[in-house]
Amino acid sequence: MLTVLRVHLPSEIPIVGCEITPYVLLRRPDGGISTEDVHEAIPLDGHFMRYKWYRIQTDRRVAVCNVHPTEQATIQCLGCLKSKIPVAKSYHCSAKCFSDAWQHHRVLHERALSALNENGNEEDELFGRFGSGNAGIINASLSGLTSNIGQSSSVNNGPTPVYPTGTEKSSGETWFEVGRSRTYTPTADDIGHVLRFECIAVDSETRSTVGAPTSIMTSRVIPAPTPTPRRLIPVNSADVMGHFDLDSRNSSFGTFTVLSYNILADTYATSDTYSYCPTWALSWPYRRQNLLREVIGYHADIICLQEVQSNHFEEFFAPELDKHGYQSLFKKRTTEVYTGNLQSIDGCATFFRRDKFSHVKKYEVEFNKAAQSLTDAIIPAAQRKVALTRLIKDNIALIAVLEAKFGSHGADNPSKRQLLCVANTHINVHQDLKDVKLWQVNTLLKGLEKIAVSADIPMLVCGDFNATPGSTPHGLLAMGKVDLLHPDLAIDPLGILRPASKLTHQLPLVSAYSSFARMVGAGYDLEHQRRRMDPATNEPLFTNCTRDFTGTIDYIFYTADSLTVESLLELLDEDSLRKDTALPSPEWSSDHIALLAEFRCKPRARR
Repeated sequence: MLTVLRVHLPSEIPIVGCEITPYVLLRRPDGGISTEDVHEAIPLDGHFMRYKWYRIQTDRRVAVCNVHPTEQATIQCLGCLKSKIPVAKSYHCSAKCFSDAWQHHRVLHERALSALNENGNEEDELFGRFGSGNAGIINASLSGLTSNIGQSSSVNNGPTPVYPTGTEKSSGETWFEVGRSRTYTPTADDIGHVLRFECIAVDSETRSTVGAPTSIMTSRVIPAPTPTPRRLIPVNSADVMGHFDLDSRNSSFGTFTVLSYNILADTYATSDTYSYCPTWALSWPYRRQNLLREVIGYHADIICLQEVQSNHFEEFFAPELDKHGYQSLFKKRTTEVYTGNLQSIDGCATFFRRDKFSHVKKYEVEFNKAAQSLTDAIIPAAQRKVALTRLIKDNIALIAVLEAKFGSHGADNPSKRQLLCVANTHINVHQDLKDVKLWQVNTLLKGLEKIAVSADIPMLVCGDFNATPGSTPHGLLAMGKVDLLHPDLAIDPLGILRPASKLTHQLPLVSAYSSFARMVGAGYDLEHQRRRMDPATNEPLFTNCTRDFTGTIDYIFYTADSLTVESLLELLDEDSLRKDTALPSPEWSSDHIALLAEFRCKPRARR
């Protein structure tokens, strides 16, 4: 007979929009143990499994802390309500929670203020009590909170948003059936309520159940955390104090946007590595939805993602982004070194909007093949095996040549094809192998030079290079050569970098985010971005932020003779991320931050 041995939830905390598929351990009629489902259409020995999900609602009304979504809120910020900030952002679980989050929370108020019409009285009412000075901010702001919102029916003469209770009650508790399959995706109606999952074997002939149902309860459903939206900051405009709204803007006349983002493959997102991140926020069902919301929200014309698992590309990202008008290209890493599941090997994925670009050509760079050719050419036969062990790292690059559809976007010469070359790579090499990392970057650049010679074409080089500003790979990319006295060049046991004077290229590459450092003028947005840049390197202070490392290793490079930077996605403040220790976090689902730049093609010189 078919019996249920055990039911287990992958995460006890359900999140809106993230599907839950419990593990159901079954004993089959032959005595075998299995987690495979037994469907009604294909019964096993005359039995199949039936599943039901219930939402349990009680008389108690629940609101959730926006900082610690697993905690019930006890206080609410009046400033958020008055300035029409989403009400979910106004809830906090304690006074300490609010004070600790204040430096980040005040940004919401400042942005709301900048969006209001100029009205001195309204501004004083909203923000007069949030003065400067840390103690004054916290103490004064706490007096503007409504406490015990769970027992209060109104705030500021208006209704307090609460979660609805059922209409049919029994002993103060109502059960609503919400699903009849093994998998369930919580909705906004479930927020604040406990879910109950039941499973039971059913006789396929009589339709009667066999034995008692096995059930398990979740904790209260929480809303998906919503980070403060990042904005595009103009860097090539007279109005340096302005900004664009990503949600409402389309690409400007003749411009396009490019996103580069290492999304952190699920296979690397382990609790051992990121123990500070809640397990529910580290789970792939949650992270994939959060990452998709973030990526779609940027409305980029070209998207370059790194650490995309093969199965996740095929089953999730490609079909989901297809719904939003993107065509996709993918190149997985090679498998000389990789020993895991071939379905979960990661790679680079490039997406582009069909209404903005068409695909012309695709190049795939496999550094393992280049390593084989190199060793055959310069390494004695007896040493090649050792050399290949050092050089082969399974890294790849995906290069796409696209044609811009500028007919409706304002090219200077519509009759001439506007091509664009986009390279997407992840140079995943251990920090001790500095020679290998530099050699791989140089190999990529040599390939791009060949494309540049064959076509008069603007170029973008995007990705995670695992190279900080000041390193030889960064210097080669940004300066076209390496410092011959750089200490990194001393690490070259195979002689693959000699002579170092040949480590050059002719591509006029510039890091897009260095535009923040070159901006002149003053203004709120500009000053905030300058504080998030390293003046010594003209690069962001960080693009990767974990408990053990904070630094810049991701870049968008462009050919400055053919492209200009119009605007950049604002950088994040490290203090705001440290409230969750580091990345990834419930708000941001990768240990990297996304980079995005808006470009304009320069008019080509007539020949």
